Amino acid sequence: MFEQAFKNIDDVLRKEAGCTTELDYTEQTSWLLFLKYLENLEQERATVAKLEGKKYAPLLEKQYQWESWAAPKDKDGKLDHNKALTGDDLRDFVNLKLFPYLQGFKKRATGPNTIEYKIGEIFGEIKNKIQSGYNLREILDHIDELTFGSQTQKHELSHLYEAKIRNMGNAGRNGGEYYTPRPLIRAIVQVVKPKIGERIYDGAVGSAGFLCESYEYLTKNQNLTTKDVRTLQERTFFGKLCSWLRTTGPNERPPPRNRLTRAEPWRAPPVPFWAYIFLPVRQISARCLTLCVPARRLASCQRMQR
Repeated sequence: MFEQAFKNIDDVLRKEAGCTTELDYTEQTSWLLFLKYLENLEQERATVAKLEGKKYAPLLEKQYQWESWAAPKDKDGKLDHNKALTGDDLRDFVNLKLFPYLQGFKKRATGPNTIEYKIGEIFGEIKNKIQSGYNLREILDHIDELTFGSQTQKHELSHLYEAKIRNMGNAGRNGGEYYTPRPLIRAIVQVVKPKIGERIYDGAVGSAGFLCESYEYLTKNQNLTTKDVRTLQERTFFGKLCSWLRTTGPNERPPPRNRLTRAEPWRAPPVPFWAYIFLPVRQISARCLTLCVPARRLASCQRMQR
């Protein structure tokens, strides 16, 4: 299901003058996937709140919710073409209203570990390169057919994202040159043997394969308590986006430290969504991480890096 949808979306993006590389295709597909995923998450949270007899306040205002601007439905559950934006109206809504609204979440967030902060961080780093509203309408129709309800679907997304990274490298573009095959990742995880309670950090996040496989290792054939699950969701997985590595090469020095990262030179801003949206973890911490580096070792690495 996802593979064919991705191919269809790439075919549409090839028509866009602003999208010329696999990296562009991945980025533009990802911000749309994120909003669709957010819609599913909102529905899930609303259902849980209803079962608990509580009221649920949506993260997004009504006009910015997926079902309002991207895929309004009629009474039969099909796309309502009378309400669905297209052409210049759709492009202008996304560029002039939707993106500024989402970027403002970072200022309104109560802290960096909230989903509101992540939304603001994500949309503060990217822009819409799909300048044809008709092409955007076609892409939205493809994405609206996707669902992310099961772990199997989320894992399929992760594998397809890795395929996109391989394509970047095969095409001779920036990005994808440092892709690590899944069998090798699994072998490394099995050797390290991470434990619940340890911090797991990937210092060059691409498709988040190390984080996904670590999560799989930690949850496989284990009777997890509620405390364990919360630990995995909130205090275990971290990562640093490897965009600087893709553009400078593996032998270059990392970006210079500033006053906010003085104590932790490998600390970086929250990982953009195209790096962590595909994780099986429902909410990953907004801070950054590596593969199974205990706190004492991580501190040692930081002292050496200075």
